[in-house]
Amino acid sequence: MANTIKHQGIVENINGAHLQVRIIQTSACASCSVKGHCTSADTKEKLVDVTDAYAASYHPGDRVWVTGELSMGVMAVLFAFIFPFLILIISLFVFMAIWDDELRSALCSLSLLIPYYYILWLNKSRLGKKFSFSVRPMN
Repeated sequence: MANTIKHQGIVENINGAHLQVRIIQTSACASCSVKGHCTSADTKEKLVDVTDAYAASYHPGDRVWVTGELSMGVMAVLFAFIFPFLILIISLFVFMAIWDDELRSALCSLSLLIPYYYILWLNKSRLGKKFSFSVRPMN
């Protein structure tokens, strides 16, 4: 159970085998007992798409648990932050060694992010299978 992320949610829409679940994402500060006296309390509502073979057994308004693997969070951080950062830094050093022009090197390094994000966009269906959540009813 330590390798899963679990949020309470409410089923919003059902379309075939796809559920749309609204979760309230809270920071640790938001659940604090003195959050009214602090400005760092943070809550956000998010809609999560879940594919479930038993989606017909749920109804809008049902309270459910939305669970996902902790490894999905690590992989998301890698794709969103670490890989683009490495592309920027490595390519900046390579372009600086080739041209010795900071502006052109920086612009070329930034332009390398365009194909990176385009490749991610092309693979969104395959990534969607890796970043999948599951639901189960609350008891």
